[in-house]
Amino acid sequence: MKSFKPKAWMLPQPVLIIGTYDREGKPNAMNAAWGGTWDVHEIMISLGSHATTDNLAVNNEFTVAFATTETLVAADFVGIVSGKNDTEKMSKTGWTWEKSANVNAPVYKDFPMTFECRVKQKIDESETGYYLVAEIVNILCDEKYLDNEGKPDVKKMNIITFNPIDNTYIELGKVVGNAFADGKKLK
Repeated sequence: MKSFKPKAWMLPQPVLIIGTYDREGKPNAMNAAWGGTWDVHEIMISLGSHATTDNLAVNNEFTVAFATTETLVAADFVGIVSGKNDTEKMSKTGWTWEKSANVNAPVYKDFPMTFECRVKQKIDESETGYYLVAEIVNILCDEKYLDNEGKPDVKKMNIITFNPIDNTYIELGKVVGNAFADGKKLK
């Protein structure tokens, strides 16, 4: 086996689109890959210093959408362009948005599924960023992405993951097994 120095190569890495409002109520979004489940009703995201962290200092509510193949170009754009430097950033994405019914944040309607969240804790907060722990207040899913039982069908969503090894995006693929079931074959 070949050895490598420690790197942020945990896979898969989600492509999360964090939606916030600035001080004037203007929508903003950023791309974040270092996030995941913290607990049953909570998520965690590692955030550097961004317009988004400035916005969260004023308003502790936000949305998290999952980027897709269809939103890839604009999702990458909001990750490389700061709202601090480009006041027209969001209009360039072409995304449509509406005010969330459950939190004070924008819901970008171009994504199949969105978490509406409220900041619960900021860990190791400094001028360079922090680890954000947030409560999931509600989950929205576009009805065209529901299965026959009315649950979100991830296979229909074309969700992408970030590959930090070669800086590419990969579309999540086919079902290859059943959790909490297939392992029973070895009992």
